[in-house]
Amino acid sequence: MSSAESPDVAARIAPLEEIVERGQVWSRMAAKWGVENPVPPWKTSLDGMCDALDRASCDENIPDFKQRRDEEDALSATVYSNLPYPENQLMSLAHSLVARGVIDEAELEERLASIRARLEA
Repeated sequence: MSSAESPDVAARIAPLEEIVERGQVWSRMAAKWGVENPVPPWKTSLDGMCDALDRASCDENIPDFKQRRDEEDALSATVYSNLPYPENQLMSLAHSLVARGVIDEAELEERLASIRARLEA
């Protein structure tokens, strides 16, 4: 897929669907663990990732700023409309990167499992 093409917003991405089904949003996680900060700890990393992607030009599969934002808007309004911000932004970015082939579902699942293991240790 070239960067001019948008990924299929209807594409099913199992690891992301599981997160949505679990209702895994920051407000619930913060309440569960007694965290008072309303901003998720991963928000800064998400912002940095978006900035890095916006400046990347090394791979034709990586969307430019406008494509990324258009895809985020489309996915946030449809597939991830039941999630609050910034979760819908995070999920939309992950969805877009998987749909574009930047990361595959198996690698995404592996990374999610690694994060969960660290959190539960």
